[in-house]
Amino acid sequence: MRITEFREVVLVDFEFTAIPGERQVPLCCVAFELRSGRKFRIWQNEFGSAPPYATGSDVLFVAYYASAELGCYRAIGWSMPPRVLDLYVEFRNHTNGRRRPAGSGLLGALAYFGLDTNPGIEKEDLQKAIGSDVWQSRYTPAEIFDYCERDVLALQRLLLAMSPHIDLPRALLRGRYMAAASAMQYAGIPIDVETLLRTRGSWTDIQDELIKAVDRDYGVFEGRTFKRERWASWCVNQNIPWPQLATGQIDLSDETFRQMAKAYPRVAPMRELRSSLSELRLNDLAVGRDGRNRTVLWAFQSRTGRNQPSNSKYIFGPSVWLRGLIKPPPGHGIAYIDWKQQEFGIAAALSGDPLMQQAYWSGDPYLAFAKQAGAVPQDATKENAWPATGIVQAMCAGGPVWDAGARVSCEDCPTANRGAGFVASTPSDISGVLALVRHSFGYCDLNRKSAYCFWLVHSRRR
Repeated sequence: MRITEFREVVLVDFEFTAIPGERQVPLCCVAFELRSGRKFRIWQNEFGSAPPYATGSDVLFVAYYASAELGCYRAIGWSMPPRVLDLYVEFRNHTNGRRRPAGSGLLGALAYFGLDTNPGIEKEDLQKAIGSDVWQSRYTPAEIFDYCERDVLALQRLLLAMSPHIDLPRALLRGRYMAAASAMQYAGIPIDVETLLRTRGSWTDIQDELIKAVDRDYGVFEGRTFKRERWASWCVNQNIPWPQLATGQIDLSDETFRQMAKAYPRVAPMRELRSSLSELRLNDLAVGRDGRNRTVLWAFQSRTGRNQPSNSKYIFGPSVWLRGLIKPPPGHGIAYIDWKQQEFGIAAALSGDPLMQQAYWSGDPYLAFAKQAGAVPQDATKENAWPATGIVQAMCAGGPVWDAGARVSCEDCPTANRGAGFVASTPSDISGVLALVRHSFGYCDLNRKSAYCFWLVHSRRR
C-alpha cells in the first residue's frame, strides 16, 4: 500500500482551548488537500455536521499528533476518519533509539529532516493564549487562521520528506490507535472529587501517617527525612545487593527503587512511600468540572511504544493507592483491566516455537523460560529466581541492550555486546537466547554483579 493509492490526501490541523481536566474546545480548523491544492479554513461557528473536505476509506487523513485533531472531531460530532496517518507517531518510530536534537515536536521533526523551521510555525505566546482561552483581547481570528495554516504547510513538507521512511500498513494501524487514544482522553477517568478535595486539605497529616505506618518495618526515616545510611544498613541486613552510583553511594533514584521492588517485594512498600512523598502533587491532578481526569496521554512516547502521560496530572501516574479515587458515577461500573506477559505471548505465537508456547501456558513464562535455559533449578520459585527471570523478561520483551552499559557499573559485562545479536536470532530457534541467559546468569553470579547486569538488560525497556 502506498500514499499515492488514496483518492485524496487531506492534511489537517486544529487550534483549540485545552483547560486542564476539561474536554478540548475547537476554535478553528485548516485543511489542505494535497493533490488538488484545495484549502479549507473553518471557524468554530462554521463546523457543521461533517467536514467540508472529502472523507471515507479512500481518503488519507494526515496530522501531527492526531489524537488532538481527533479529539476536536469528537467535540464537534464528526465521524472518525477511517484512515489516519500520524506523522508524530511515525517520526517517533523512525527515530526511536536515536538522538533528536530539537525534540519530537513539529519543529523538531522538520529540523531532523533538514527542512525550513520557520520561527512563525511555533509561537509560544499564541499557543498559550489559545489553549487557555484568553486570545480574544490579543489576537484576531485571521492571525489564528494564519498560524494554523503555517502548521499545515509545515506538515505538507514533512510528509514529503518522511514518505520514503513510512511503512504505511503499520502506520495506519498506529493511526487507528491514535483514534482510540482520543476516545480515552475525551471520556476521561471518573474521580471521587469529594474525597480528592478532603485528601488535598489533609495531605500533610496523611504524609505523617504514611511514614509512621510504613517505616515501622524499616526504621529509615528521621521525621520526614529519608536517611541514606539507614537504608544501606537495612539492605545489608536483608541481603539485598543495592545498586551503587559511580561515587560509591547507593542509588536512590525512583527508577532504581522501581526495578528493585520488582526483584525484592520487600522493597515495594518503601518505594510506594517515597513516590508518594516526593512526586505526588495532588493539586496538579487534572480534573474537569464534570469530575473526570483528563490529560494528554502522549501515545508512543516511550521507547517501547507505550503512553507516557504526566505522572502528576494523570490518576495512573502517582502511587497505586491513589487509584482508590477512581469512582464510577451512580448506576455505572468500572473495570481496571491489564494484560499479562503480552510481548512473550505474541512472540510465542508468531514464532511457532513449542517451548515458548509451553512456557507461556505455564502461567509464568519468564520463570518457565529460565528453567528451560538451565539458569535456575527446576524447583525455583518467582521469589528466588531473580535475576535470571529479569534477564529473560528483558530479552523476550525486546529490551535494547546495546548502549545501556554506560548507565550502570557493569560496562565490561559481555552481555552488553552480545545481547542484541542473540535477540535478533531466528525466532523459531531459541537456543541462542537460552545460551545468552545461561551466559549472563553465570557471569553475574561469578562477578557478584547480579543487580547491575539485571539493570544492563532491563533498564532500557521503557
